[in-house]
Amino acid sequence: MSLAIAGTGHRPEMLRRNTVADNARIAIVLSGLLMPFAIYWLIAGSALPFVISATGLVAGMITLSLHQRRLFEHAAAGQVYALFFVGLLLSLASGHIADAGLAIAVMAPVLASLIGRPELRRQSWMILAGFVALAFVTNLLSLPVFPMPTSVLFGTSALSFAVCVTIVLHSSHRISVAFEVYDKSQVNAYRHLIEHVQDAVIRFSSDGEVLLASRTSETLFGCRRYELSGSGLGERMHVLDRPAYLTAFADANQGGKVRTIEVRMRQDDPRATALPRFIWVEVSLSPVLDAATEGVRHEVVALFRDITDRKDNEVAMAEARRAAEEASEAKSRFLATIGHELRTPLNAIVGFSEMMTSGIGGEPSATHKEYAGLIHQSGRHLLEVVRMLLDMSKIEAGKFELQTEPFMPATIVQPCFNMLEAAAQEREIRLVANIASDMPMLMADERSCRQILLNLMSNAIKFSHPGGTVTVSLKRQGQAINLSVSDHGVGMAPDSIKRVGEAFFQEQNGLARQYEGTGLGLSIVKGLVDLHEGTLRAISEIGAGTTMTVLLPINGPATNVVETDTVTPLRREPAAAPIIPWQDEKRKAQ
Repeated sequence: MSLAIAGTGHRPEMLRRNTVADNARIAIVLSGLLMPFAIYWLIAGSALPFVISATGLVAGMITLSLHQRRLFEHAAAGQVYALFFVGLLLSLASGHIADAGLAIAVMAPVLASLIGRPELRRQSWMILAGFVALAFVTNLLSLPVFPMPTSVLFGTSALSFAVCVTIVLHSSHRISVAFEVYDKSQVNAYRHLIEHVQDAVIRFSSDGEVLLASRTSETLFGCRRYELSGSGLGERMHVLDRPAYLTAFADANQGGKVRTIEVRMRQDDPRATALPRFIWVEVSLSPVLDAATEGVRHEVVALFRDITDRKDNEVAMAEARRAAEEASEAKSRFLATIGHELRTPLNAIVGFSEMMTSGIGGEPSATHKEYAGLIHQSGRHLLEVVRMLLDMSKIEAGKFELQTEPFMPATIVQPCFNMLEAAAQEREIRLVANIASDMPMLMADERSCRQILLNLMSNAIKFSHPGGTVTVSLKRQGQAINLSVSDHGVGMAPDSIKRVGEAFFQEQNGLARQYEGTGLGLSIVKGLVDLHEGTLRAISEIGAGTTMTVLLPINGPATNVVETDTVTPLRREPAAAPIIPWQDEKRKAQ
């Protein structure tokens, strides 16, 4: 583990490293204290005590140096190997299997488990196995490698064992204290988190009793924490929400599932100056899963969050949506009513003005004929506006019914050309049709498709420059019919393209606009295309013209399973089983 990882948040790791340094210092101090006795025995003719004391002193210095160089794993391994080396020397000197050398060697894996990594632990057990085998061979041959007096061997073994035990006990104590301190710090951190978290935290036992309630629960429920124990929490829940809460709690307590519900709970006024009120609370129930409690009930930790403001906002939004829908419906009813009320007198105005211009009631003067023509033209314009308003109101109200039937899409182009030919000639616009061959039948409302094309062509003629060209293209594109109307007129800005199909929207607004219109043409087109489950696309550039593309599904609004989208798989009948004639032949032979 790097130093960046082993910071203040990894206290066991830091204490393990400090333990390695302390072990090195203990080995240096104790070996230094025993060195005079070792030198005395060396002069007396016994070199083993001096070798063991020097080993402890050198191992302590080397491992302490490695620790100061931040080679912590090498330092821990050096201490473990030093124990093995001391145990090996004593075992060779004794020549017995069960001696102080074996006891010291057994302590080496214990020390490795305390201060080492898993790799060092595995190596220590493998070395111990080899050590036991070597001791067994030495005992079998009864050949002590370092013969010496029994008193010297006993004293050396006892002192070496005492030093090794001291190092191992010190390591065990430090590591256990490290984990104890770490556990306490973790508990304190979690307790601090629970006490200061914004949501109320309540811990339930496996029997449903309240074990712990955070400080924030007092703020949420307006009562002391001890008042939530027993049946205090359940009594605060709204009667209608208790079944849902009990079901969710059972799922977490018995089934070990995480559940989140929204309930109403009573909130008291801690100052007792106002009546209690019910608030909306989001309850998140999480089971405390443990392998030891598998198959039985679990403890449950619940988070209670006040969501009253969110619920109030949802109610306000629902009310605003309802008011907007009612206003939209009222607008549609108004448009439909006023449209029908205007259509009757407008038909009379248009009809009588046409009669006046034709001279049915007498030949009018030139001035009167001009005035009658203006009345007729204005009346037809108003009728067209009323018709568009009625269509728009029907589409918005969802009452525009499509009469779908198969027809050839090319048949609607020429009638639209005939209807708009006068307007095109007035602006010197040339109409061009580009219809692909082998067009399939289209399942759609023919009148609506004709209206789509008329509106698109009217806009193209209106916004084209004099002498320009309006092209109508019709082709098949996959499982749809591509109907495109393009011009080379004024074009639209990118922001305006995003608003294509919006009701009453026009590229030029204000009193100084050059082009007349209500802004309903493209909105009606978009509504009719959506009813056909088609797509409306616009490609435009200011000064370069506009191309409006409509994609209508060949199979109509409700996709039918026909040959355009389904490939019928070929199925082969299984071959008939061959008839074995040997039974009949056998009967004939008998």
